[in-house]
Amino acid sequence: MTTYESGETWVIKVGSSLLTNDGSGIDRSLIDSLVDQIAVLKGLGKKVVLVSSGAVAVGVKRLGLTRRPQSLHELQAAAAVGQMGLIQVYEAGFQRYGILTAQVLLTNDDLRSRKRYLNARNTITKLMDMEAIPIVNENDTVVTDEIQFSDNDSLAALVTNLINAETLVILTDQPGLLTEDPSINPTADLIKEASASDPSLRKIAGKSSVAGVGRGGMASKLNAALIAGKSGASTIIASGRLEGVLEKIHAGDVEGTLFPSDKGAVIARKQWLASLQSLGSLVLDSGASEQLKTRGRSLLSVGVKTTTGIYNRGDPVSCLDESGKEFGKGLINYSSEEVARICGVPTSEIESVLGFLSEDELIHRDNFVLLD
Repeated sequence: MTTYESGETWVIKVGSSLLTNDGSGIDRSLIDSLVDQIAVLKGLGKKVVLVSSGAVAVGVKRLGLTRRPQSLHELQAAAAVGQMGLIQVYEAGFQRYGILTAQVLLTNDDLRSRKRYLNARNTITKLMDMEAIPIVNENDTVVTDEIQFSDNDSLAALVTNLINAETLVILTDQPGLLTEDPSINPTADLIKEASASDPSLRKIAGKSSVAGVGRGGMASKLNAALIAGKSGASTIIASGRLEGVLEKIHAGDVEGTLFPSDKGAVIARKQWLASLQSLGSLVLDSGASEQLKTRGRSLLSVGVKTTTGIYNRGDPVSCLDESGKEFGKGLINYSSEEVARICGVPTSEIESVLGFLSEDELIHRDNFVLLD
């Protein structure tokens, strides 16, 4: 058993084979148990995003198909049918606790485009602020090979990066990463803690899971741990069938495999922001500069004196003090044309000037980094 101190924000990924009891249909008792545990986590002040596989597997069962389809359009049809059934079960489960759920469907394009990346981040963050549970899945009904995530393990890792989560929990039908393939050696030992970058683990992890149920496997989970680790998050791979598994992890007892991170998620994200090339700049008044420098506040339009450059929503821009010295960088919530119109304007008046209010802040504090 490995000890772990969990963070405030969790991404919990649940696999297809687990949710559908190896393809036999939705495992309602498992989902109810999962919902019960997430409700406990929320009661303890945790923010939770659920990344759920299973849409295609559930659709295959509901449509009476004998195997997972091979063609893209058949897969999309199965996903469309299955997603309805899956979300209905989650919605009913969380309603028992008066917890709202929200469906969020993403494609790789949503996270490759700066503008759509920012839109996705702001939406998920706002849902968590509103105490709802975002339930994320790949948008299988419209996805193509070019914009497809390799698997939902990778999607979960990218969502972990997207929202600055400190903890990624991948629930599967295995107890964690084992020293050997359990189908070959049933007595293989559990690896309790490891570095996701350890090259020796690649051979142990194997290639993929059962093709008839899902696309992932232990190799994809190891890759997800590597992605999450680079974002500053720790990953736990554990059995979703272990009673109270999420509560055990919260209590610090990891009965699975822990891939710890070497640095905090916020630090890693700030380093990423600092590395981006600015497409424009904002000159701030002394009050706004002070708020960002010493108090960790978000940037409001009222504190901006002028702007230069051509940029769009989601692009990186530099923040300059009144002397013209760059002291920070962040992702902007409005285009350069829009910012030029609302420089010095209070947030309460943005809608009357632009005709809409995209965000209260020009740059949210989570999307800002101070430069040395």
